[in-house]
Amino acid sequence: MIVKRAEVLGFCTGVRRAVEAVLKEVKENTQNKFSLYTFGPLIHNPPTMRLLKQMGVETIDAEKFTGDENYKDSVIVIRAHGVPPLKKEELQKSGAKIVDATCSRVKASQNLAGKHAENSFVILAGDKKHGELISIAGYAEGRCLIVQNAEEASSIDLPCSLYKKGSAVLIAQTTIKESEYEAIASALKKRISDLKVFNTICRATYDRQAALKKLTHEVDAVLIIGGKNSANTKRLYQTALDENKPAWLIEDASEIPEEIFSYSVVGLTAGASTPDFIIDEVEKKLLDSCRPVH
Repeated sequence: MIVKRAEVLGFCTGVRRAVEAVLKEVKENTQNKFSLYTFGPLIHNPPTMRLLKQMGVETIDAEKFTGDENYKDSVIVIRAHGVPPLKKEELQKSGAKIVDATCSRVKASQNLAGKHAENSFVILAGDKKHGELISIAGYAEGRCLIVQNAEEASSIDLPCSLYKKGSAVLIAQTTIKESEYEAIASALKKRISDLKVFNTICRATYDRQAALKKLTHEVDAVLIIGGKNSANTKRLYQTALDENKPAWLIEDASEIPEEIFSYSVVGLTAGASTPDFIIDEVEKKLLDSCRPVH
């Protein structure tokens, strides 16, 4: 078997920065002087989350957090997805030291939403349950709605003012597929005469999808490595299927499917929340499981 990696795969800058922020706190806490938490799962990668738990990093359930909790003598790391401004204030009032690891691109989208919500209506494109969009929506202070696809964009109820000459802006979840965003924008432009569309898709997402498309022309099948709860990883999986390649989404080497060994050339790609060591383990297991060709 020949194994080929996509030219771009694995950790993006924002995720790597968030993980490094947590590891820095772990290193500085060798004498267990404080409790260490992430607000919500740091990244959508279960194997990495299990590893962090072994290091003593606990996760605060963001949905159950009330703002009345006491986290004195604790450090709380805000993940790359960010949090709404009111939630950040509540975290600061909890008594904990707050380490803000919000991705710079997400911060830019938060600032856009906050700036334009003053005079326009903000529409966000992406998964309404995703932490990133929840954080961005918080900066729009109520003048906001989320659409998940083009069909919803065509039918969702809009504020009456937007049907005439209302002003609105469209901001994308950083991990949405470009084609999905274009379809949503096109549907909304038919309904809103004055819609301003911002391209806030992260280049890392686009680059991984483009690299995978290129890879599919060089391989017989593809393994996509990453959390099954990761939006950008699931979109990579769909990209492979769209390119008519046999593909499997796996979280680590233990999930490599038997079917993959019937292919001569296998491609590897990985979501932006997938660490290097998991990619290396998958590649090693693939190669070690194959007999040498003489």
